Amino acid sequence: MTITSFPIIGIVLAVVSALFLTLGNFLQSRGVARTTADSPGIGPARFWRLARDPVWLGGSALFGLAILVQLAALAFAPLIVVQPVGVIALVFASLLTALVTKTVPRVREVVSIAVCVISLGVFVSVAAAVSEQTTITDEQLIAVLIVLLVVLAATFAGLAGFRRRRTPPVVYVLLGGLYSGFVATLGKTVILRIQTAIHHRDITLDETNLLTIACAAGIAVAGALSIWFVQSAHTVNGPQVVVAGLTVVDPFVAVVLGITVLQEAASAPLWSFPIFAVAGAAAMAGVWSLAKEQTDHTPAAAVSSPPPPSR
Repeated sequence: MTITSFPIIGIVLAVVSALFLTLGNFLQSRGVARTTADSPGIGPARFWRLARDPVWLGGSALFGLAILVQLAALAFAPLIVVQPVGVIALVFASLLTALVTKTVPRVREVVSIAVCVISLGVFVSVAAAVSEQTTITDEQLIAVLIVLLVVLAATFAGLAGFRRRRTPPVVYVLLGGLYSGFVATLGKTVILRIQTAIHHRDITLDETNLLTIACAAGIAVAGALSIWFVQSAHTVNGPQVVVAGLTVVDPFVAVVLGITVLQEAASAPLWSFPIFAVAGAAAMAGVWSLAKEQTDHTPAAAVSSPPPPSR
């Protein structure tokens, strides 16, 4: 059975989600900066202090709202259409920064944003025309969960290797985006499988529905790790850099899984794949240029690596 797709609705909701994400990210960054003013790093005790900070809580509420709206967008359009739209958060972040700091964006920043938006427009337009969303098979769901387990093992092994030396600031951004991409992918599988179960009136606790529950557990694990890594990223990076990293890593992971595992582009014509590759590479180049531009203008103190987490 093919699930009905309404790409325009999904794209509009994804833009709204990007706006909430930008505002939430900005407030979270402010809250983290206030809580870690004495020393950087996010540990259990400091995270508890964050949970009582009204600014951070407001940002977290907007962040959670962004996730809910994004999941709603995924109910109307394929993953490879919805996730890349998140790059529009770069525009919102730059406008918000210019408004708060009362400064005009630099030329290189504007050019980078233009490259991202134009590339995004091409990618999403083609993806909306040639992609389709279908029910997720047990084999596809198991494949996503296996990939998540491998990534989890690699993450903890890598972090163990950094225990005796400073973790590069960008690592926290990359890991936050990585697990955010898994949340979107797993969320998409749960949405489609629930839609299918409702359509067939299948609410029994059988093997298929148990896999859906396992998928929901994977969302909880990936979501918790994404939140922790994003908050850690805020202690060593500016909010614009965090947004820039998330908006390239999250869609990249989701699109790769959407094409290779969920088979959303299985019926796409051959000419569309070179366009995907070129547009995706151009968007990533624009994000990289923007992140570099913003990092170059961030005070050194703001990008120093944190000490080991507080206990």
